[in-house]
Amino acid sequence: MRIHLTSVFVDDQAKALRFYTEVLGFVKKYDVPVGETDRWLTVVSPENPGGTELLLEPAGHPAVKPYRDALAADGIPVAQFAVDDVRAEYERLSGLGVRFTQEPVDMGTVTTAVFDDTCGNLIQIATQPQE
Repeated sequence: MRIHLTSVFVDDQAKALRFYTEVLGFVKKYDVPVGETDRWLTVVSPENPGGTELLLEPAGHPAVKPYRDALAADGIPVAQFAVDDVRAEYERLSGLGVRFTQEPVDMGTVTTAVFDDTCGNLIQIATQPQE
């Protein structure tokens, strides 16, 4: 068993696609109309285009807003992305205007930072310990 797809709820799929591709560097994999306004919209890492997909899922369900608001109020990220160097990625993203809610922090064998994805979510980046 392996993870094939996971999702983040986004307020605006077009805005999310721009942020996740143009700023974060993911690449679009699928963009299929679903209903009148929504899309099945996934992105993947350019390093592994056949790997795990991230669904930029419309946040229209009534349970989404209170859930995300509560997580954001407590500073809890909805997802974590691995990067080779958190401090370098922090500098790169900060230079692109990304707002961080947590600057890089060393936590023993891992370094993390948390940013606002502009679409209603906090996302954590982390360097993973070397195996």
